[in-house]
Amino acid sequence: MKVYLKTNFIQRKLIRKNKSQNWLAERFGITSGYMSQLMDGSRNPSPELREKILQVFPDNDFDDLFVIKNEK
Repeated sequence: MKVYLKTNFIQRKLIRKNKSQNWLAERFGITSGYMSQLMDGSRNPSPELREKILQVFPDNDFDDLFVIKNEK
């Protein structure tokens, strides 16, 4: 199983806050390139990064921000 960001949800949150993907990467302590890979689904957030993401979006729970997919 792998955990992915719910990118549409996160993009809507950024638009509402008038913030960029680069702003979000800075909050997470990652590069903008890595953030881009998370957003396009080519990379998966580590457990530590998932915790940081939940801290940046405190009004949302895990299921709002992430999706778990079974991959074979």
